[in-house]
Amino acid sequence: MPDPRPRDGVRIEDGPKRVRTYLGGELIADTTRPTLVWEIPYYPAYYFPREDVRMELLTPSGRTQHSTSRGDAHLFTVKGGKREAEDAAWNYPESPVEELRGLIRFDWDAMDVWFEEDEEVFVHPHDPYSRIDILHSSRHVQVEVNGVTVADTHQPTLLFETGLPTRYYFPKLDVRLDLLTPTDTTSGCAYKGFAAYWSVEAGGETFEDLAWSYRTPLPENAKIAGLVAFYNEKVDLVIDGERQQRPRTHFS
Repeated sequence: MPDPRPRDGVRIEDGPKRVRTYLGGELIADTTRPTLVWEIPYYPAYYFPREDVRMELLTPSGRTQHSTSRGDAHLFTVKGGKREAEDAAWNYPESPVEELRGLIRFDWDAMDVWFEEDEEVFVHPHDPYSRIDILHSSRHVQVEVNGVTVADTHQPTLLFETGLPTRYYFPKLDVRLDLLTPTDTTSGCAYKGFAAYWSVEAGGETFEDLAWSYRTPLPENAKIAGLVAFYNEKVDLVIDGERQQRPRTHFS
């Protein structure tokens, strides 16, 4: 698959999947020819051909919003069933990127549910250039926080995800659970599911949301179910006796 090519500074390509979105139990848009547009570097947004959108359910709000790369967006309120989502759809009728002019974009979070083919998709669209590999390992992996060993295992599960450092997942029996306190924080990943977090108490200090676990990950990543991972960026990681340098990412 070739890399998406920038057009007037916008990365854009045709998508091969059928994509649908619903609001209030009503189908709002359904296409087999979505356009993938990278508005941010991490994943694309779905744009629908106007003829694949139920335009009778969209009402112009009279408001606009400006993008330096895509031009002025005309906003629509979306009505589905008994629900109404204000400014939840938009299009760029005079965009400098000609391919976008006849397309409709929906606010992901404003809609109730999204499908790629017949499978529900969470958090955001899948990026065709992102990949996850999950492998069992026999490496000796230790996590130290503030000089205290918090996890120590010879049976880690390694998760390799495009653009991120390797994540090391630990069996709970190999984690000092007495040092972990559950928090109210949760996060969603389009590929793995929804994670719950712990703070870690070590050396007389508390480190908020330092560890997480996917208790019920999405089926394709079931290998990490119930395991515990730590931010490499914020802990001291020792692998087979060799202390690792902390990576720098947007989680640092």
